[in-house]
Amino acid sequence: MKKIKTAIIDIGSNTIRLVLYSYNKNEGLKEFGNIKTVARLRTYLLPNGEMSEEGIQLLGETLRSFRLILADYHVTDVKAAATAAVRQAINNDKIIARMKEETGILIDILTEEEEAYYGFVAVAHSMDTPSAVTIDIGGGSTEITLFINKKLQKTISFPFGTVSLKQKFVSGPIIDKIEREKLRTFVKEQFSSLKWIVDVGLPVIAIGGSARNIAQVHQQKVGYPLSGVHQYEMTVSDLQQLRDYLTEFSYDNLRQLDGLSSDRADIIVPALEVFMELLSTVNSNSFQVSKKGLREGLIISRVLQGNPQAYDKYNVFEESGRQLALAYGRTEEEVHTLESLTEQLYQGCINLKLFEYSEVDLQLLKKAAKVYGIGEYIELDSSSQHTFYLISNQSIPGLSHIDRVKLALLASYKNRDYFLRFARPFDSWISKEEFKKLRDFGAILKFVYALNMTKRNVVKNIALEKVNNHFQIEVLTSERAISELAQAEKQKKHIERVFKGEVKLKFNEERQG
Repeated sequence: MKKIKTAIIDIGSNTIRLVLYSYNKNEGLKEFGNIKTVARLRTYLLPNGEMSEEGIQLLGETLRSFRLILADYHVTDVKAAATAAVRQAINNDKIIARMKEETGILIDILTEEEEAYYGFVAVAHSMDTPSAVTIDIGGGSTEITLFINKKLQKTISFPFGTVSLKQKFVSGPIIDKIEREKLRTFVKEQFSSLKWIVDVGLPVIAIGGSARNIAQVHQQKVGYPLSGVHQYEMTVSDLQQLRDYLTEFSYDNLRQLDGLSSDRADIIVPALEVFMELLSTVNSNSFQVSKKGLREGLIISRVLQGNPQAYDKYNVFEESGRQLALAYGRTEEEVHTLESLTEQLYQGCINLKLFEYSEVDLQLLKKAAKVYGIGEYIELDSSSQHTFYLISNQSIPGLSHIDRVKLALLASYKNRDYFLRFARPFDSWISKEEFKKLRDFGAILKFVYALNMTKRNVVKNIALEKVNNHFQIEVLTSERAISELAQAEKQKKHIERVFKGEVKLKFNEERQG
């Protein structure tokens, strides 16, 4: 599958959403349209189990409006998937037939197992957490999975979600203290029945709109210095404090709260209670948020069917880093050169005991080499500022938020002053010792980048050794490299500070034949 343009229609119990995607090998998966309608189809399920005519008509009107958007974007490949509200309706066969006849859209009703599986697929291919319990709480159902080393172990779907819990336990516009206790008791009984999650001690990864809104509200509350909620992490204490904070608001004030969608004002606290009960059952203090869920799981599975090498769930950053570099004008050959030279110089430092070897450090350096200085694509003179902003302010699959900051600090390194300026908002995240090491690594990357300043990839090998009272770096090139030599001489002062000694450069050209 080299190139596709497709749409996913996610017919949930709370919202109906149309998401437009494009995919090609170099750019990867891109979302270029996202339209949401708050339908709350779950509320149209009658006591006899049927979905009411009003609910069916609302679904039809929404799908017809989506058809107009699809026509405008010239998207003909459409996958419509329905979850709990339609799945639980006893007249769903008639609903599917009517929607096909009235809108031309064929709806696939996902089973509970399929819904849970696609959520797992999205998480496994977009986060670097190797093992976790996931929860996807929708309007009418809640899916729980357990995966170990990126392999799915168990799945279950509960027939309750934020909307149905509100219907069952909440009498007014928002939940009160007594109702919270009843809801919590009910949810605890459900989760405690799953022996395979009790006290496993793994992180809990939350999927869906309620989880995203909780992360957004918390970020607003604490003045979080980064953007994006994917891979955002909170503790049990964070959730408890947020719950206490939200319960002080009236319904009208919740609707106005920054970070919280107004249509979730009445269900956000019930969702929080569910998450907290799951953390208690799992015996975990790590609550992580995935922006990727059912829709992404569906499209990723589609892409993998056509191109099994499109994603590597065991090395998520490899593909996202490659796409990031290509998006800002870096060729794959240049990426390979920078990674190779960085590893060689790092190994030389290790041999001379300038650093203590760490596989984690080496992998971080290679990741940063891949995207070092990508901000020059926007403007050469302010490359450092643009590089830091580009990396720190976008979700990068496979990187936690703290690792994204570390990557941004390394890839944007210009000098010590700029480094300290960029690092200042994060001084409580990283120790002084770690900051010093990152600053040294940034200097190494700046020097390596100088060795390929013409982007001709003529430097093939570098070797570092201690000669008398100075350090010598021998550089092997495939052809004359006057510009690289001049730039390296200019930038070697940065690594002289790291080495605490003079550095001399020796350029040699490969013998031909």
